[in-house]
Amino acid sequence: MSFSKERPFLLVGAGKMGGAMLSGWMAEGIDPSAIVVCDPGLSDEMDALLTRHGIRHVSAVPDDLKAGIVLVAVKPQMMDTVLPGIKPAVLPDTLLMSVAAGTPVSKFLSVFGDIPVCRCMPNTPAMVKRGITAVYPTGLVSESQKQAVADLLSAVGKVVWLDAEDQIDLVTGVSGSGPAYVFYLAEAISRAGQDAGLPEEIAHQLAVATVSGAGELMHRSGEHPSVLRQNVTSPNGTTAAALEVLMHDNGLQPVLTEAVAAAVKRAQELAG
Repeated sequence: MSFSKERPFLLVGAGKMGGAMLSGWMAEGIDPSAIVVCDPGLSDEMDALLTRHGIRHVSAVPDDLKAGIVLVAVKPQMMDTVLPGIKPAVLPDTLLMSVAAGTPVSKFLSVFGDIPVCRCMPNTPAMVKRGITAVYPTGLVSESQKQAVADLLSAVGKVVWLDAEDQIDLVTGVSGSGPAYVFYLAEAISRAGQDAGLPEEIAHQLAVATVSGAGELMHRSGEHPSVLRQNVTSPNGTTAAALEVLMHDNGLQPVLTEAVAAAVKRAQELAG
């Protein structure tokens, strides 16, 4: 690991994403004495987690704290306020990780100088250890630091590595925003069931169980989604009839392609 009790891991922001990661690390047995959480407004749940594990909490970074790794998990609009406050903890060999959408590497280099930086794009299933995080490392990130990043992020799901920073915006459109697409799919299936005549509560239960169950089946089987789709589609059957609509030229695929493009465009706008 690239952090220790003497050069701790500094988590800046313990909201939903930072908190989910912290929960995952505790479950993986990471030494809580090597972690410091900086957040002036902890939730009761997060306060209880820190107390339970004996993790040090500070509202502002003390001048004598020198971090091995810093993870910035605050909203992009807070960067100008937050980053100067953690500058005393950042040394030339400190690895800085960011999970903030729309905040480029150049922003961190302008504040901290030429240090190793990893831009990370996780997604909310990290809260149940089923997330996926894409990581773009700058050239100064060492192999040992990459391994530390992989170890940390794999505690909350899968990790993929990117070759170029601009791919982060593409990842944002696919997996960063992607869980919302799936949640909306469950909403849409429920609404379609109601329109067909099912009671609202039954349609809701069927939709949620179907979407979550199909996701779990896909996860466990390891099969490509197209194979799983074909496995449940009998020729001229009910599923085939539905898929003819969804896979039409004006069906689901072009809508999703347009949706991802819109998310990518907004991410690029945020990055300036």
